Amino acid sequence: MTWKGWLSRAAVAGGLALGTLTTTVASAQETIKVGILHSLSGTMAISETTLKDVMLMLIDEQNKKGGVLGKKLEAVVVDPASNWPLFAEKARELIAKDKVAAVFGCWTSVSRKSVLPVFKELNNILFYPVQYEGEESERNVFYTGAAPNQQAIPAVDYLMSEDGGSVKRWVLEGTDYVYPRTTNKILEAYLKYKGVKDEDIMINYTPFGFSDWQTEVSKIKAFGSAGKKTAVVSTVNGDANVPFYKELGNQGIKATDIPVMAFSVGEEELAGIDTKPLVGHLAAWNYFESVKTPENEAFIKKWQEFKKNPKAVTNDPMEASYIGFNMWVKAVEKAGTTNPDKVIDALPGTEQANLTGGTAKMLPNHHITKPVFIGEIEANGQFDVVWKTKELIPGEAWSKQLEGSKDLEADWVQLKCGNYNTKTKKCGGA
Repeated sequence: MTWKGWLSRAAVAGGLALGTLTTTVASAQETIKVGILHSLSGTMAISETTLKDVMLMLIDEQNKKGGVLGKKLEAVVVDPASNWPLFAEKARELIAKDKVAAVFGCWTSVSRKSVLPVFKELNNILFYPVQYEGEESERNVFYTGAAPNQQAIPAVDYLMSEDGGSVKRWVLEGTDYVYPRTTNKILEAYLKYKGVKDEDIMINYTPFGFSDWQTEVSKIKAFGSAGKKTAVVSTVNGDANVPFYKELGNQGIKATDIPVMAFSVGEEELAGIDTKPLVGHLAAWNYFESVKTPENEAFIKKWQEFKKNPKAVTNDPMEASYIGFNMWVKAVEKAGTTNPDKVIDALPGTEQANLTGGTAKMLPNHHITKPVFIGEIEANGQFDVVWKTKELIPGEAWSKQLEGSKDLEADWVQLKCGNYNTKTKKCGGA
């Protein structure tokens, strides 16, 4: 073989190798990766595993429609295992190693707070689908669950009303972390503003996974025996709800005596317990499976087919995941790219029909508009809607009930700030 012939053969071989490499790179770029950051083990798995599954269903559905920007979506699932520091590690892994375009995840506020620095540093997008305490608006986060003015405050207003039993004494019972503590701080201020005295408010916290409820429920029963109508407002989270409700039944606390209004108990949590002793207890959400609309019935049917289980239930954070995912798809298509900065800018103003009637809209403060429902637990584990708002309520990032928050405004469109002080005219809350 001549020297020139050898060079020619080598060039062809090199070209083939390069072509193979190029094809491999192109194949890797043919999908858009989507991160799913929900606990599949530990105390929060009872609630979060379902959200992982609904994200897989939504991604599968979108791929059947052709994906996004002509590319198929690829789910990247990790298990932060109800371990709050591990959430940050797994978020970093999803963004830096797996190169996801966005992340859908977290349930507890402590897990969300854990990942915030990672999303800011690496400039990615988190869709957070669960009700929370407010007092936050981050550029890299979109909050599709309820703020306090979309759940906690309307729930208390209902209990104070004649329809809700004209409650006079209040037990604020929660799991010991940031969401219950901040929500109860807001509710305590609101109750006092409404004329409730200190002696008519009892506040208690228990650890994650708490199971020995006998003493705590006895305290609730004693507090409710003072001759004034008493209610429990519960921010108990995770699998601690199962023994809590069982103990209420064991001690004969009926909804007609001391109703419990839950903010973190839905259809999924009730699926694991005997609900007969709980009939009449309440929950405040922005979605219930029992709401009859064509959109909701279609969603339930798809979910049960996806799970291959005709009894699989739906719940509020699933709808919040559905809304957030569809808003992300629309924003990516509007921006023509998955570039986080461009998608973040495209999201405010994005609309998505919710499953209970009406249309959710992403606001400049990165929260959405929502209806509010109060539901009574039925013997079959579903909820009978006994009250709802007449219109959609815009989510407020900062609470009007708290001294350090009432002057703050979040606006990432005009003000480019999550905590603009309307008095000092400065960003940063000061």
